[in-house]
Amino acid sequence: MHEFSDDFRAGLTELMRWRRDVRQFRTDPVEEALVQECLSTLSLAPSVGLSEPWRVMRVRSDSARAAALENYQTANARALEGYDGDKAALYASLKLSGMREAPEHFAIFCDEATTKGAGLGVASMPEMRRYSVVGAITLMWLHARTLGLGIGWVSVLDPEQMCRDLDAPDDWSLVAYLCLGWPRDVSLTPELETKGWEARAASLHIEDR
Repeated sequence: MHEFSDDFRAGLTELMRWRRDVRQFRTDPVEEALVQECLSTLSLAPSVGLSEPWRVMRVRSDSARAAALENYQTANARALEGYDGDKAALYASLKLSGMREAPEHFAIFCDEATTKGAGLGVASMPEMRRYSVVGAITLMWLHARTLGLGIGWVSVLDPEQMCRDLDAPDDWSLVAYLCLGWPRDVSLTPELETKGWEARAASLHIEDR
């Protein structure tokens, strides 16, 4: 069994601290080799039943990006209507998407009908396929950070409309819309914390049973 050094463990913890949801991107292009290197880490992820249900669309055309941006803007305006007073003003000041600046966009789907894995582990918990996709995204995110790249997860979206706009197969469900590129700056403190939206919990909530 491979043993990892204290320095390696410390470095891994530091990497996890520096993984941030990036919304401020430079427009500089990312070398294709680096894009492919990031995507290749998806295949290292564990998946329920070894089903590997992640499916990737690289969103590159002007029309597809324009539709995605319109989707975000519509959903963001609708979300703003759910707040009032100071909270509404604060929400309106937040930059929740780097879609305009990021050079690379990816829509990450879960193939809900994949036959790979022969259904192992999903009969009682079919959501495990989507959890597997999230795990794969996390590995890609961490690896991108080691290259100096940042990733932003755009969650203010209408996923069904996104699937229609991208002409995704009926059995694919949208898990994430990701922006990838070179961050303008990266901080150890989440942007939502610096803006006063929310504070990180001081400790984990753990209960014994």
